[in-house]
Amino acid sequence: MAGANLSYVTEFILKGITDRPELQAPCFVIFLVIYLVTVVGNIGLIILIRIDTRLHTPMYYFLSHLAFVDFCYSSAITPKMMMNFVVQVNTIPFYACATQLGCFLTFMITECFLLASMAYDRYVAICSPLHYSVLMSKRVCTQLVAVPYIYSFLVALFHTIVTFRLTYCGPNIINHFYCDDLPLLALSCSDTHVKEILIFAFAGFDMICSSSIVLISYLFIIAAILRIRSTQGRLKVFSTCGSHMVAVTIFYGTLIFMYLQPKSNHSLDTDKMASVFYTVVIPMLNPLIYSLRNKEVKEASKKAWHKGCETVKLLQLRR
Repeated sequence: MAGANLSYVTEFILKGITDRPELQAPCFVIFLVIYLVTVVGNIGLIILIRIDTRLHTPMYYFLSHLAFVDFCYSSAITPKMMMNFVVQVNTIPFYACATQLGCFLTFMITECFLLASMAYDRYVAICSPLHYSVLMSKRVCTQLVAVPYIYSFLVALFHTIVTFRLTYCGPNIINHFYCDDLPLLALSCSDTHVKEILIFAFAGFDMICSSSIVLISYLFIIAAILRIRSTQGRLKVFSTCGSHMVAVTIFYGTLIFMYLQPKSNHSLDTDKMASVFYTVVIPMLNPLIYSLRNKEVKEASKKAWHKGCETVKLLQLRR
């Protein structure tokens, strides 16, 4: 990051979601509740998968990493966003802004490819059940998780360096609630044409690659489901993919709206609302989707709850 940048802009001001005073307190309460649900839901899901041996399968291994990613990128955005509702001017230092952008991009891209890995896992489980233990060995699962983390970190680092090597010599008010590429480019007094092409190219590549894996996997899954004669058998197979299909549809639908529309259609205020959905709401929804629609997770939750209650009773009796 060029030292010249620091002589012009040393900090940014995050405009936030709304500047209407009457909405500040209600918004703070709403997003605080959402964030608490996100933290409890995702951390709770990770702990549940760790402690219940019945959930030590590839499917839940991927799910635990998805919960970790959701927790991380929500935590990179939401606490700072909530400050907009309690302070008059929400500033963020130049390098802190770069760190927030890098963290957000890392975990967002990782989520794209984790969802693809989960789709592949479901494809193997349904279409090649006899070879599942070989095709989804511990080594393969580790690779399907490690590669997205490494790739996402490198891409996020590249984008962050390019963005923050631009010159920011004028306004420093970001029309957003976190440091994102598009609102930052709107403030730059450099030529941002190359950076805009890079955003479109990388976003397109990441979403097309990951969504293609998801789409192809589900085409084979649907074909396998249609070959099952009994309705009950079809429903049972479909139920194992239902949660993932819901999560994929919500996540990719929002990202496509955000990043792959032409620049002429972009409105920072509209993008801001879409960003609220995939940075704040989706990380909260994912653990709920997988918990409420998954029989094994519900049973494991009940078991953990009863065990916890018994432990509390024993402690009370000892007193």
